[in-house]
Amino acid sequence: MSNELEAFIEYISVIRALSKKSVEAYRSDLDALEKTLNKPLIKLDSASLFAALGIYKNKRTLNRKLSSVNAFFDFCYKNQFSQEKSKLKFSKIPKLLPKFLSYKEIQNGLNQIDKSTSIGLRDYALILFLYASGTRISECLALRREDIEGEWLHIRHAKGEKERIVPIAKVAIKAVESYLNEMKKNNTFVWCNYKGDKLSRISAYKITQKYLGVSPHVLRHSYATSLITGGADLRVVQELLGHASLLTTQIYTHIQKQDLKETVEVCHPMAKEQI
Repeated sequence: MSNELEAFIEYISVIRALSKKSVEAYRSDLDALEKTLNKPLIKLDSASLFAALGIYKNKRTLNRKLSSVNAFFDFCYKNQFSQEKSKLKFSKIPKLLPKFLSYKEIQNGLNQIDKSTSIGLRDYALILFLYASGTRISECLALRREDIEGEWLHIRHAKGEKERIVPIAKVAIKAVESYLNEMKKNNTFVWCNYKGDKLSRISAYKITQKYLGVSPHVLRHSYATSLITGGADLRVVQELLGHASLLTTQIYTHIQKQDLKETVEVCHPMAKEQI
């Protein structure tokens, strides 16, 4: 690994405080390129990089690699390791609307849960909590009891270690309290397995898959979609979701337009007129 790459890894680990998973992804992407081309990244030209990255036929995978390279080049330029501000162009990918569930679909899933057991109460509370808070599953599972303060949620372990505070619906708070009161052990973390250990991502996935047929992240999309179609301001949704850029949040405006179009088609008297 080149000295510049080592400095970059230290920067994103210490200064930017990215998660271990993110740091490892950057390290893997960039170190593999240096080993493949047998040359420090900072000395490579665009043609050589694109030739090395040409093995990735999946455009999303390719763009992730390009994102890592661009972040490294930007770091080198800002820290005067390089005099040239290089940036590789991303491959164009058609925008896909994020998958989401309606409130009725979520309610149908919740109605399947047996709340007579502590595990059932946990599953019920977890699904409600994810939909009511819009948290990433990593943020959700990292929650400690003291992070829920009344009807507010203090997210201390957000992406990039950024903190934010979001309101949460009373019905979700009540469900979480019922679950915590039923637990036999006074654990540090809110979400635990039957042994009392911190709940894993795999277990959380199995819970939402069992009752809703989706991953936990779909509940985050459902949260944002419900807010946008309900008339929430895009910048407010951006803050609630913890998006660094408004561009990330703007994908939900496509859902809003689709919802408006369907409303007109159903409600307007001229929508069904034949020409």
